[in-house]
Amino acid sequence: MPVSFLSTTQRERYGCYPESLSADELARYFHLDDDDREWIATKRRDSSRLGYALQLTTVRFLGAFLEDPTAVPTTVLQTLSSQRDIADPDDCIVAYRTTRQRWQHTSEIRERYSYRAFVERGIQFRLGRWLCALCWTGTDRPSVLFEHANGWLVGHKVLLPGVTILERFVAEVRSRMESRLWRLLARDVSDAQRQRLDELLTPVEGGRQSWLDRLRKGPVRVSAPALVQALQRIETVRDLGIKLPGTHVPPGRIAALARFANTVKVSAVARLPDARRIATLVAFVHSLEASAHDDALDVLDLLLRELFNRAQQADRKARLRTLKDLDQAASTL
Repeated sequence: MPVSFLSTTQRERYGCYPESLSADELARYFHLDDDDREWIATKRRDSSRLGYALQLTTVRFLGAFLEDPTAVPTTVLQTLSSQRDIADPDDCIVAYRTTRQRWQHTSEIRERYSYRAFVERGIQFRLGRWLCALCWTGTDRPSVLFEHANGWLVGHKVLLPGVTILERFVAEVRSRMESRLWRLLARDVSDAQRQRLDELLTPVEGGRQSWLDRLRKGPVRVSAPALVQALQRIETVRDLGIKLPGTHVPPGRIAALARFANTVKVSAVARLPDARRIATLVAFVHSLEASAHDDALDVLDLLLRELFNRAQQADRKARLRTLKDLDQAASTL
């Protein structure tokens, strides 16, 4: 998986305020409780009190301190100044921007409110374990996992690292879980089965299509020959003897691999690394056995229904032919 998977918009939005804030976000992150008010009241000037409140609520909402602590939306500035009864917030932020207290407040907030750095011991282990669970049970894209990791860091009071650091961390965890899934699916596959799976990617003798192409195509007609082909398709899948490992594998991950093998070109599957190729084919064969049974049953059901309809129509026509004879016999009687 590529390490750089974020869009330009996601990179620009990382650790920054959005264009607008909802009323719920203002009430949740920018409301100062009694403890906050008492501590902020110990600051001498209005500029210090407002600047401290801005940095405190910013790190609560974004999970990071801004390079310019006063570069906040107008709604945030109005919300905090109204809570501290500050009449001239614009003059206060101009004064606070040039003071050295902004750096002291940053250290004070980190210590008082227990904010930790991403590199501290145990942080990456806990986040990695949480991401591993998401990767193992779901099929989220890397960008979605990145947003989940961002939310986890903010919720656990961990200061956001650089965007490339977190991006590389998410990519590494996801790649590790993908490799684990491939190894697990290919673990119980014998050498003979590997050879037969690879033969699915080669063209059939006397034709251009591979066995994989033929297996992917289900019955399209309702006829006796189509039913025979559907049953032969089931037998071909069963002869491969593919079974999933005893360790539980989430069905969603198997379905995702099978869907990939069922939609891409055969050449794309053949170019995959060995572990991923075998795991993809194992998932495809496992999912195909169930769908092949369903296809055969559908053909059989439609075929029997068609035969019964034909029999009913033939009986109805035969009865209509005898109506004249019955009418004549009735009139004679």
